Amino acid sequence: MTLTPTPADKFSFGLWTIGYTGADPFGGPTRKDLDVVRGVEKLAEAGAWGLTFHDDDLFAFGSTDAERQHQIDRLKQAMADTGIVVPMVTTNLFSAPVFKDGGFTSNDRAVRRFALRKVLRNIDLAAELGATTFVMWGGREGAEYDTAKDVQAALQRYREAVNLLSEYVVDRGYDMRFAIEPKPNEPRGDILLPTLGHALAFIETLERPELVGLNPEVGHEQMAGLNFTAGVAQALDAGKLFHIDLNGQRSIKYDQDLVFGHGDVQNAFSLVDLLENGGPGGGPSYEGPRHFDYKPSRTEDDQGIWDSVAANMRTYLLLKERAAAFRADPEVQEALATAKVAELREPTLDAGEGYEQLLADRSAYEDFDAEAYFHGHGFGFVRLQQLMIEHLMGARG
Repeated sequence: MTLTPTPADKFSFGLWTIGYTGADPFGGPTRKDLDVVRGVEKLAEAGAWGLTFHDDDLFAFGSTDAERQHQIDRLKQAMADTGIVVPMVTTNLFSAPVFKDGGFTSNDRAVRRFALRKVLRNIDLAAELGATTFVMWGGREGAEYDTAKDVQAALQRYREAVNLLSEYVVDRGYDMRFAIEPKPNEPRGDILLPTLGHALAFIETLERPELVGLNPEVGHEQMAGLNFTAGVAQALDAGKLFHIDLNGQRSIKYDQDLVFGHGDVQNAFSLVDLLENGGPGGGPSYEGPRHFDYKPSRTEDDQGIWDSVAANMRTYLLLKERAAAFRADPEVQEALATAKVAELREPTLDAGEGYEQLLADRSAYEDFDAEAYFHGHGFGFVRLQQLMIEHLMGARG
């Protein structure tokens, strides 16, 4: 297997990631602004497939129509020159002061209407560039004080907004779906739809739930102390993994946006195995973009940006290779069988069986020797995990 990325790997990067200047709440920029054309050219050189962006990444908030069109034209030309595509677009409803209390859920009705117009305009641009996914991260959709936000009303306004946008996409005939990106907090003290599970429940209340799925991010779920692989598996099970953001996070703290794998590497391994192979039991896998939403450390210079771009892709490919070796190992296959991993895909009930038949089956309860299971039935999960660790560390295969 090659560790050199190609467009066939569908690796994509946000313009806000490679364009991150290093500024944070405690210090100013450590790098100059990145021109979009150079960004596209460098990604193509690195073997990437796609570029994604917020509107305000491409042209400054408040740009004139002429300034906006100039940047769009430059991006289009760079795409034509390099073959880089735009698979996903999103809208910034969090940076400008007008969105200090949110966009879709601001207490101020005029702000909500402005936010909707801003998003509608960017949906048109997304369609023009060929994007098929529109991500919605509600970074300011939340509150710091329980008394300041009517959460039930905020969810109604959120629903109203997504329903309107879905109607617009359908009426315009755009080949586009929406992906909600959950996050528990930061920059708001609490953000609405904080986890993958919250977002899944919200989607089922929409007028066109088939158009709305998820864009889960490694660090966002791990910030809440959750297992990212398990969450992504639930999204796949629901048919709602429309897009994914890959990065690294080390435990429950601020959103670190490290290079993918530079955090919980064991969870990164299981995630890649899930995306590529469907996980331990061989369930549904993922065919969409492998999108990196990270930030080059503010300690890095310009070269460090492209070193980190390469590191994201190489780490993913290394984990993909390690997962393949893990699956091909006969000892692993034997350990998986001992752990009965595949048996979980067998229905608990026989075909046509209901509770009456189950109650009549003495082997299921009366004659079941639970004592023997207690004393002598082990699953070998530790051995299986150790085999994974050894493959991950290159000690096997």
